[in-house]
Amino acid sequence: MTFVLLGPPVLSRSAVVRDEPLRTDVERQVAGWPKARLVVVDAEGRTPVRWRAEPSAGFSVGDAGTWDVAYGSGGTLRTRATSGDTPFDGAVLLGEADGVAYWAVRGAVDLAAEDPSEWIDLRMAGAALDALGAGLFTTAVAALSWHDSARFCPRDGAPTRAGNAGWHRVCENGHEDYPRTDPAVICLVHDGGHGEGARMLLSRNVGWPDGRFSVQAGFVEAGESLEACIQREIAEETGVVVRDVHYLGSQAWPFPRSLMVGFHAVADPSGPLRPADGEIAEAMWVTRAELRQALARGDWSGTGDPGERLLLLPGKVSIARSMLEAWAAQG
Repeated sequence: MTFVLLGPPVLSRSAVVRDEPLRTDVERQVAGWPKARLVVVDAEGRTPVRWRAEPSAGFSVGDAGTWDVAYGSGGTLRTRATSGDTPFDGAVLLGEADGVAYWAVRGAVDLAAEDPSEWIDLRMAGAALDALGAGLFTTAVAALSWHDSARFCPRDGAPTRAGNAGWHRVCENGHEDYPRTDPAVICLVHDGGHGEGARMLLSRNVGWPDGRFSVQAGFVEAGESLEACIQREIAEETGVVVRDVHYLGSQAWPFPRSLMVGFHAVADPSGPLRPADGEIAEAMWVTRAELRQALARGDWSGTGDPGERLLLLPGKVSIARSMLEAWAAQG
């Protein structure tokens, strides 16, 4: 059985045009600066978000990650106006949308004009943002995190300075460095079956709370293909041998600089499961019916019935959730 995602993963949505020639066109950058907007991200990766609907009584900032699930509403980034005649040092050009240039900068809450409780990180707000906000926030977090860690040349250790509107850094000896992305695979393993009785593989990392499960993932090693990484990682983590690997989609995961590349693969659920000691607390096969029930209950919830198998799924900001929803919709 093959299937596709129901829509783009939430952090792969973007309404911003990445115009690479604009990064070296200083005249155009300066001309567009007066009406440009700033995405301000603080040291904890937060930016202000305006929600499109007021929450019900009892809502707190900590609930923002499930707001779109609980209240059916979303949010919009709150950007700032520019000041001065030219782009700030350290600003990163994210791109343009509807003739407006957007830049990312490090900053902090303006207590005179902003509510600190509106500052929320990408994990919490990403799924609720529109395509413009999701694309801007994801790119801003990724690019600014890279600048924070690339202040010295990886070749000779010399100090670096930003160039090309924040899209490279150059050291005093002329060596150039560019934003880095670490590829990681994430794979939904299933038995190839149809209907509600079809099964898929879930696992729980040792550091996760009881009941929280997701699909398998791992970083690609040097000299390794994506498909080989999937086969290796799943065998190492669960003892399961997979076949028929197919691509599903991808999204940035800038925590700090990953690209999650999603696949699905087929395996035989009759074999033994061997969770990796010290890494995987437990692994299990669940039916499509069980997954649908967990999705219907909503995030981080259970019925409380005695003997219920608690199944807490990844939040909507993760590509894992997109993959689970797509498989659940089949059959």
